[in-house]
Amino acid sequence: MNKLPQISEAEYEVMKIIWDQAPINTNEIVELLSKTKAWSPKTMQTMMIRLEKKGAVCHEKQGRLYFYSPMVRKEDYVDMESRSFLNRFYNGTLKSMVSSFIENDKLSDEDIHELKELLSKKK
Repeated sequence: MNKLPQISEAEYEVMKIIWDQAPINTNEIVELLSKTKAWSPKTMQTMMIRLEKKGAVCHEKQGRLYFYSPMVRKEDYVDMESRSFLNRFYNGTLKSMVSSFIENDKLSDEDIHELKELLSKKK
């Protein structure tokens, strides 16, 4: 796997839309983001340009519109960020993270039940 680009939290919001809707044009991205973010259209367009410079997305011009598609798989990016999070805060072990959540009562009964089901499926 090639090195994945670093994406800011704001850029990640744009990426989520592109991952889910690609190929999607600039106007559609701005319209969807406007429902949840108070960013100006110019700010959103700037983020799309930055994402393209980072190699996270590419565009294809059709008429007067730019259609964006991801160059990075969502699963690969989420996996990279998850490993980074575990390394930074839990010495790279999932067990340490889960133990911390259990010891600090951060897991609900429903969470524990779902984790048990996931673990039993992995056996």
